[in-house]
Amino acid sequence: MSPLLRLLLPLVCAAFAFGCSPAPLDHSGPTAEWTEYGGDKGGLRWSPLTQVTAQNVDDLELAWIHRSGDWHDLSGGLAASSFQNTPLVVDGTLYYCTPRNRVFALDPETGEERWVYDPDVDISRIYITNCRGVSHWVDEQAAAGSACRSRIIMGTLDARLIALDAEHGTPCPGFGKNGAVDLSHGIGDIEPGEYGVTSAPVILGDRIVTGTMVLDNRRVDAPGGVVRAYDARGGALVWAWDPVLPIDAAEAGGDLLYQRGTTNAWSTLSADPELGLVYVPTGNTSPDHFGGHRQGLDHYSSSVVALEIDSGQVRWHYQLVHHDIWDYDLPSQPTLFDFPTEDGSVIPALVQPTKMGFLFVLDRRTGEPIFEVEERPVPQEGHAPDEYLSETQPFPTKPPSLHKQSIGPDDAFGFAIFDEIACRRTIEALQHGPIFTPPSLKGTAMFPGMLGGMNWGSAAVDPRSAFLVVNVHSIMTMVKLLPREELTAKYGDKIPEYGVEPQAGTPYALERVPIYSPLGAPCNAPPWGELVGVDLAKGEIAWRTTLGTSRDMAPWPAWFETGTPTLGGPLLTASGLVFIGATTDFFLRAFDQRTGENLWERRLPTSAHATPMTYRLNENGRQFIVIAAGGHGILGTPPGDALMAFALPDPGDR
Repeated sequence: MSPLLRLLLPLVCAAFAFGCSPAPLDHSGPTAEWTEYGGDKGGLRWSPLTQVTAQNVDDLELAWIHRSGDWHDLSGGLAASSFQNTPLVVDGTLYYCTPRNRVFALDPETGEERWVYDPDVDISRIYITNCRGVSHWVDEQAAAGSACRSRIIMGTLDARLIALDAEHGTPCPGFGKNGAVDLSHGIGDIEPGEYGVTSAPVILGDRIVTGTMVLDNRRVDAPGGVVRAYDARGGALVWAWDPVLPIDAAEAGGDLLYQRGTTNAWSTLSADPELGLVYVPTGNTSPDHFGGHRQGLDHYSSSVVALEIDSGQVRWHYQLVHHDIWDYDLPSQPTLFDFPTEDGSVIPALVQPTKMGFLFVLDRRTGEPIFEVEERPVPQEGHAPDEYLSETQPFPTKPPSLHKQSIGPDDAFGFAIFDEIACRRTIEALQHGPIFTPPSLKGTAMFPGMLGGMNWGSAAVDPRSAFLVVNVHSIMTMVKLLPREELTAKYGDKIPEYGVEPQAGTPYALERVPIYSPLGAPCNAPPWGELVGVDLAKGEIAWRTTLGTSRDMAPWPAWFETGTPTLGGPLLTASGLVFIGATTDFFLRAFDQRTGENLWERRLPTSAHATPMTYRLNENGRQFIVIAAGGHGILGTPPGDALMAFALPDPGDR
């Protein structure tokens, strides 16, 4: 429905008093909970629910709102909090975690609080506070109704793995020590805020598998990115996958068990119960933008790695960026789906969205590409003198890239002529060109930028048609390597907390910021945010539409249909709707999956940089769509703590 018609409809209804009542609820459709962070273990972000449709979505109203109180702004010296959570609904209870790792259990139909657990995380030195999700596990060996038979599992910002009784919210005493396992064991020296968990673990059988977040660009010998499996009953370590050959702990000295400075897996993992495999999207080796020292540490970086759940052994791995010095790590959860072939059979597949805007479609049994991937030459000039580059990078031939693949002065944008001229001069002064133009001492216009492309919000896939929907972010980043003497001359001992990174152990510090015009516009031409529909079976883009407006992005001088920076992801329903927040304007929106048409939008208290979810508990009940509206400090939107549920009107209230 157009914005004008949406404004006029109440007047028409009042004048004629007929034809405007909400349609009766459909009680014939399916019911479903939301038991995994990504909807299922393969991260489809798809629901079989059909009560909310294109015909009645305009009747959605706020059903309830829950506020945790867990948010903070910049006044405390930290980055503002970011409420990025996607809740679970399991056995009639909704569970979510806050940016400070408190866990809440709510009544899913009223938002009424049932219990809350506080792990007392010290956030005083945490760069960005967030908790994207919790996980759920049932101990089938325990007696029905016994304590901790049903468990909520959460990783914390201070590197603990916690198991809670799902009914009461109390720590499970038989898990680790008083309900918690110390994930810092064997890691070695950790600086405050440098090492923790921000994504929900994946659980397969009785094994909890988790990676960790390692703060970018701090030092060469950052904590290692080991991925570990723990026994879900007692918390014992079952296996550990170090993304290089293990080192001898006796030679390393102390408590160090795992190689330092390796690629980590900070985002959400996926799992295939039938194949017994866990799929790990890896980051790039520390630090992000200089790799002259790595000497083999890149082997598993910026890759999809398939690990055997029984042993942690590598079944296969596929590298999507060679010697990654662009921070083109894999932030998106691999999405598992069945790829339909021309002869009517299916291939067990996964699709991996990337910051480069590429979608890699792989056979998840072997890691072999389903569509051809070409090794193409990439720029070889302008890098730091003690850096080395890969001569080629992998480019999938299908689907086409969802993001523009080069940047230059002709791509400059501004809200006025002088604004555009300033951006043109900025780009001209930097090293620029096609994707994979290397970071430089001169400064490089990196495009896609440090957020992509696609990020941790991941894609949603309709399993019936292999149709994918994903949001794409498109803002250029300036990356400049600073020799140590230049860093000292420029900043002295007053190095900015954000935008300048030490990269200790390398010859260079780092300046890294998005490139904006004097009037606050991204210097590359819009759209800066898009929603894209892709037919994976054909390897073709079906539609793309601008996502978001400049409405809430002061000091932008007017309200433009430009698209906005996007963080968060989409939800698909069987009725053919796409729900998404993700934008820096304060809206939750619904789109038609077939066409990309914007059907509905609802104003929120702040931006919603989380992925929505949906559930319907019983055949006489309502379908709820839930979104966390909590802002994002780095994107400049106000922090908040609103968990909001929308549903069609209850006939009993009419």
